[in-house]
Amino acid sequence: MTSTVAPLSSRHPKVGVGELLEGLRPSFRFAEVSFDSYIPDDNHPSQAEAVRRLRGFSESVGKSSAGGGLLGRLFGGRGGKSQAPSGIYLDGGFGVGKTHLLASLYHASPGQRAFGTFVEYTNLVGALSFRRTVDVLSEYSLVCIDEFELDDPGDTVLMSRLMRELADAGVKLAATSNTLPGSLGDGRFAAQDFKREIQVLADQFETVRVDGEDYRHRGLPEAPAPMAAEELEGFAAETFPQAQIVVDDFESLTEHLTQVHPSRYRQLIEGVDVLVLKGVETIEAQSVALRFVVLADRLYDQNVMVLASGRPFDELFTEEMMSGGYMKKYHRAVSRLTALARAGQMGESAL
Repeated sequence: MTSTVAPLSSRHPKVGVGELLEGLRPSFRFAEVSFDSYIPDDNHPSQAEAVRRLRGFSESVGKSSAGGGLLGRLFGGRGGKSQAPSGIYLDGGFGVGKTHLLASLYHASPGQRAFGTFVEYTNLVGALSFRRTVDVLSEYSLVCIDEFELDDPGDTVLMSRLMRELADAGVKLAATSNTLPGSLGDGRFAAQDFKREIQVLADQFETVRVDGEDYRHRGLPEAPAPMAAEELEGFAAETFPQAQIVVDDFESLTEHLTQVHPSRYRQLIEGVDVLVLKGVETIEAQSVALRFVVLADRLYDQNVMVLASGRPFDELFTEEMMSGGYMKKYHRAVSRLTALARAGQMGESAL
């Protein structure tokens, strides 16, 4: 039987350190993916090549190399020879399956592994302290960082140090992003002033390009039009009779997001199968827009279907946002929300 649960805008999730560490694993959507379940697009050979490279990289996880780590590479290691990067970095547009590939690497690799988004790692440092985070993650064989982006100088310095120290400890690193590692931060802040830190980050990784079209919309019709507000709840109850449905007002939800740290958005949507969102409007404030991007990612991770009224999702962000320094984030959010909205109106899973 359909059950309507508390609105997201009334939830105040508390997340302890143990939950943060326990949560460093692939989400529901990617819990059982593998290299075999990734279907490369024949029109883009880089996808099959990425699978091959990652399979090979998985075989190196848990195996130490002489003179490894960043210091070994900077100073030539043993015998004066530079060492290969300790990480692999998937660079490509949204919807080409980078997160699927990263999760497949996680599942294929031995030892204790961590898988989380960029914001989850920065929040872990805030909860544990930098030194304790290094000590904990240094015991892992592999650290996977999804959606790697540098949005401010503090994060640049923090992640530069963290990646450097984990590499020194022999931890293998893997990341996905829409931006080449040497270009992180471009268009977001005075990245040139932090060139050294960004270069230290770039030095950790061997870059693998993944080209292709957004698989979520490959050969599919245009995004569905928003529904009438008065139809939403009845349609949700009839279409998803066994689902946990949450009903939220868009304005109330966006306001609430400013009061909840993005690292807690996974817990914010816990137990939700369908989000009914009334009165979607174009977001004018960039700080609010960036938080909504994180929410969209977590909704997509957990396959929460969306039914909405108001503006269509391709009008969720301003034209300036869609062409500015964070444009790739906004395009990814629109892509994912469109897939969830299409699934919601068709009454089927978006997996």
